[in-house]
Amino acid sequence: MAIVRKHIYFSGQVQGVGFRYRAKNAARANDLTGWVDNLWDGRVEMEVQGELSGIERMIQEIEMGSFIRIENYQMEDLPVDEREWSFYSK
Repeated sequence: MAIVRKHIYFSGQVQGVGFRYRAKNAARANDLTGWVDNLWDGRVEMEVQGELSGIERMIQEIEMGSFIRIENYQMEDLPVDEREWSFYSK
């Protein structure tokens, strides 16, 4: 089970709809660490670390939110942060 870290930008209807709350709960349920934050331009930025299958499940769980509509996301690899131990909302 390989641990990966991803930097993701989400766009669409992602602010003011409980995205960060759902992300935090979904990340913790899938044993992921990292953070999530709203950006000034209406996107949401996230760094998330764990098994790739857990990250994919987390994104699916976020998309199940009633008012959340992810139109696009861009994901890139980052080095794993061995010191990180939780997932939080900035």
